[in-house]
Amino acid sequence: MPRRRRYRGQVTTAVASPQRKEHPSAHRTGPGVRLSAGTSAEPALKPAGAGISLRDSQPPLDEYYNALFAHFGPQHWWPGKTPFEVIVGAILTQNTSWANVEKAIANLRAESLLSPAAIDRIPLRKLERLVRSSGYFRQKARKLKAFCEFLRTEHSGSLERMFATPTIELREKLLGVFGIGPETADSILLYAGGHPVFVVDAYTKRMLARHGWHYENAGYEDVRRTFETKFPGDSRRFNEFHALIVSTGKQFCLKREPLCHACPLGRYREARR
Repeated sequence: MPRRRRYRGQVTTAVASPQRKEHPSAHRTGPGVRLSAGTSAEPALKPAGAGISLRDSQPPLDEYYNALFAHFGPQHWWPGKTPFEVIVGAILTQNTSWANVEKAIANLRAESLLSPAAIDRIPLRKLERLVRSSGYFRQKARKLKAFCEFLRTEHSGSLERMFATPTIELREKLLGVFGIGPETADSILLYAGGHPVFVVDAYTKRMLARHGWHYENAGYEDVRRTFETKFPGDSRRFNEFHALIVSTGKQFCLKREPLCHACPLGRYREARR
């Protein structure tokens, strides 16, 4: 595995925030870019340490997908007029609501700053003010700077050249950029670049845990592999499926008092699937 080069942007005294991200409710997708509680018995679990899967079989992800798509229809993810705007949104939406991100993006658009070169040039303090609504604004301004430094240094400022890099190699490099963890890296790869990776979030883990397939604290890479093994190389399916899971998490698979009786996947949970 190649050694990661670190891109940290302009240094401040800020401390990086955790990498949990709340997803937008989306209006458009990709480059170009339009851009419960059930009471059924739970399955028998393997002992702790026996792996993240609670069963020897695999979840019926194709059935889950079809049930969710039939209920919600196409989700048209991710909101953004350009691939770079999608990247900015993926970074700014960490630990905040999409409404707060939209305000920050509107500020950047008003200042004609939604390009890598413009973010690279703007003074850090001004950038912090413009993205303040997104929360953790000092760290997020540094993250935007760090990504643009990476893009300039590694790919001469060209997103097209960056996204032409093989997925595994590009993912490893993105993870070396300050403030970009697995979920953000995969959001950039999938939604801005069309690379076939699946984005795992808290909604995904919660859904699989409630249906008895994984522990809710299962590792990110293990859960990602579950989806990518089922639908190898299918970036369109990954895009739509993740968006459908987020809609399910927001409307039915709530953290407290889930509405399993009304959920499109409720019948699978009743059948212990």
